[in-house]
Amino acid sequence: MIPGIAEDAVAYLDGTFLPLAEARVSVLDRGFIFGDGVYEVVPVYRRRPFRMAQHLARLARSLGAIRIRNPHDEAGWQALVERLIAAHPYDDQIVYLQVTRGVAKRDHAFPAGDLAPTVFGMSSPFTRPDAAQRDGGLATVSMPDERWLHCEIKSVSLLGNVLARQYAADRGVPEVVMFRDGFLSEGSSSNVWLVKDGVLRAPVKNNLILEGIRYGFIESLAAARGIRFEMRPIARAEVDAADELMLSSATKEILPIVSLDGRPVGAGRPGPVYASLRQGYDEAIG
Repeated sequence: MIPGIAEDAVAYLDGTFLPLAEARVSVLDRGFIFGDGVYEVVPVYRRRPFRMAQHLARLARSLGAIRIRNPHDEAGWQALVERLIAAHPYDDQIVYLQVTRGVAKRDHAFPAGDLAPTVFGMSSPFTRPDAAQRDGGLATVSMPDERWLHCEIKSVSLLGNVLARQYAADRGVPEVVMFRDGFLSEGSSSNVWLVKDGVLRAPVKNNLILEGIRYGFIESLAAARGIRFEMRPIARAEVDAADELMLSSATKEILPIVSLDGRPVGAGRPGPVYASLRQGYDEAIG
C-alpha cells in the first residue's frame, strides 16, 4: 500500500499498463539521478481531456528543449491518455505524464547513442476548486523568485518550486506570488494575473515563467468577453496597487487572490473581471 494511492490505481510504464503500486524504475534512471526529464499534467472533465492538443504541444516543446526524443506522436499520446482515463472510475481526473532521458551509467553529459526514454503515466481523481475558494478567494504571501533561468521548461527538477510551496505552507496559505528583480514572475505552481482599471495584465512569456496552458486560454476568454489584455513586465508596485489578482493552473483552474502578505487586494474580495473569466471558464468546460 502507498499512502494516499487507491489500491486499484493503474499506471503506464514503458509500454505496459500495471497497478501503480507495482510500477518500478531503475535507480540509474536519469530522472532519479539528475532530474533529467519533463512532465505534463492534463485535466479531465467528464472523461474528456481539456485542451489536450495544447498540453501535448508544450510537452513536445519541453522535450525538444532538453533534447529528449519524443517517444510518441500526438495520436500515441492521445491513446495512452484515453487508456489511463478508462482504467479509472472517476469522471474528473488529473492525468500525469513524465518522460526522462532513460537509464544509463551516471555521467552528467548526455549518454551516447539513441537511449530509450522512460515513459510514465498515471491518473488520479480531480477535486475541483470548491465554492469557498471560488467565491471567497485565496490568501497569498510574496517571496523572491530564486529558481533557475529556464522556468519555461516543464522540468521534473522542481526543488525550487517545492521550496516555494513549502514557504507558503509554513505561513498557512496555499500559494506564493514570486518576484524576480522587482518584477512579477509567477506562483510555485501557477501563473499570476493582475487587474487594474478593468485591464487584465500578465507577465511576458519568456524563460522566467512556465507558460501555463491556461495562459493562452484565459487570454482568449478575455478577448471573447471584451476584457482588454496586456502582456508586459509588471513591477512590484503595480501588484501592490492592483484592483484584482488571480492565479491559474490545471488543478486550480482560475481563482481570485484576495490578500497578499496580510494586506487586502483591492476591496479584499473577488472582483468583476475574475467573475467574468470564471463564468467563461465554466462555460468552456461545458
